[in-house]
Amino acid sequence: MPAMDCPGSAPFASFGRSILSLRREQVNSVDGGHHHDSPGGSYDLEIEAFQKHVADIFLDLASSSSSSSSGDELLSLPWLRELLDGLLVCQDEFRGILFDCRDGRQVHLSRPPLDRFLSDFFERSVKALDVCNAVRDGVDQMRQWRQHLEIAIAALRGSGVNRPLGKGQILRACKALNDLTILFLDEKEAPCILNLRNRSFSRGGKETPQHRRVGSAGSASSAGHSRSFSWSVSRSWSAARQLQAIGNNLNAPRGNEVAATNGLAVLVFTMSSVLFFVMWALVAAIPCQDRGLQTHFSLPKNFPWAASITALHEKIVEESKKKDRRNSCGLLKEILVMEKCSRQLLELLDPEAEFPLTEEKEREVQQGVGELTEVCDALKEGLNTLERQVRDIFLRIVSSRTEGLDCLSKSHHCEEIDMEI
Repeated sequence: MPAMDCPGSAPFASFGRSILSLRREQVNSVDGGHHHDSPGGSYDLEIEAFQKHVADIFLDLASSSSSSSSGDELLSLPWLRELLDGLLVCQDEFRGILFDCRDGRQVHLSRPPLDRFLSDFFERSVKALDVCNAVRDGVDQMRQWRQHLEIAIAALRGSGVNRPLGKGQILRACKALNDLTILFLDEKEAPCILNLRNRSFSRGGKETPQHRRVGSAGSASSAGHSRSFSWSVSRSWSAARQLQAIGNNLNAPRGNEVAATNGLAVLVFTMSSVLFFVMWALVAAIPCQDRGLQTHFSLPKNFPWAASITALHEKIVEESKKKDRRNSCGLLKEILVMEKCSRQLLELLDPEAEFPLTEEKEREVQQGVGELTEVCDALKEGLNTLERQVRDIFLRIVSSRTEGLDCLSKSHHCEEIDMEI
């Protein structure tokens, strides 16, 4: 894995010049350097700036995953929030460049090969919506776990010199922690106790016309099977298969395709790669139905953001192979802390032990309660923020796709008028 923490150095300098830089130099050598006055030249500069910003975002994420003062923060709730913030920023910049109409320089989006790149991207976006739904279910599942933590904490808190732990408190705490242990089991090993409620991203739960479900093929479902975008995924849905579908045929554009699209093929490929990685990271971290991290993931090294994303991907895969994470229902750091603290407390809490407990054992129990309280508090705020971000991404994808399809339709109509003239 390449070293990512390079303070004071120019990031990714070893990867040389970007595709767009090379293309611009080639054009400049032909027209004497006046290329920047053309719309295509402006796109080159904006797309290259976009790629640089994407590289900076993921370089920061790669650095924060290993150089935090509090330890490795990879796949913690704060790290995931930073990742999703980065995706939201990328989405906004992507839309700003792709649908920019200033100075009449908007390209004809319906012309090949750009129409194919955009159609594929919107198809991936639709599939990403299902991942958002599954992550929302996973967040709900973790809230149920937190309720069991609160029961155990409430049962064990308040003991001390004057109020030592009693057998009733131990039994209540053990039951809560044992129930939590069952919920931790992967659904392949135990029945998945998911409450598949039809929860809406909008708290009111009202379905609006723009929120009607679109099927995996991108077409609207039949009227008899219409569902809200924000309902839970079906029982047969697979996160692993969905990720495979998102990453399927995700190939870097060739040089002639870059030139034919004024560089916009690079823009679409960059955004597609970012979307794919973020969805994959969410599935890796959050409990999802039929999780799987074996999706093929390969990026050309000549993109400035490829090194940091590849490094993060490799690090997450390595994390999933650790002995204590292999059968985990999610790689989120807080899940690991919950599992570890719950297991340690259960080992300490013996209902058959003599009461009152010794002072040393009381201290050990209260130390474990303190650790559980910390992770419980982190989940209380962190899960709410994560859910809001996933909702924002969901709505941003829907809005961007609607805007894109509208632009494609208008561009296609203009092409037909030009042909008639």
